[in-house]
Amino acid sequence: MELADKAVGFLLSMISLSIFTYYTFWVIILPFVESDHFIHRYFLPQEYAVLIPVFAGVGLLSFLCVFIGYVMLKSKKKSS
Repeated sequence: MELADKAVGFLLSMISLSIFTYYTFWVIILPFVESDHFIHRYFLPQEYAVLIPVFAGVGLLSFLCVFIGYVMLKSKKKSS
């Protein structure tokens, strides 16, 4: 089990590092590269650099609020 936990942790770390590297390159470096350069084919338009994290954050906060509300309602029913 411990080896499986390490493998999952390593996989999650590599995925996080890949996303961080891609996003950093997309937001910080790509605006300084000429717009007709071939590298622009591998990235979405710059508007999505703001929209994707905003929608992800709103979705995460919504999920957390619903989950906390569900847990509070469930614990209230247990104590009654």
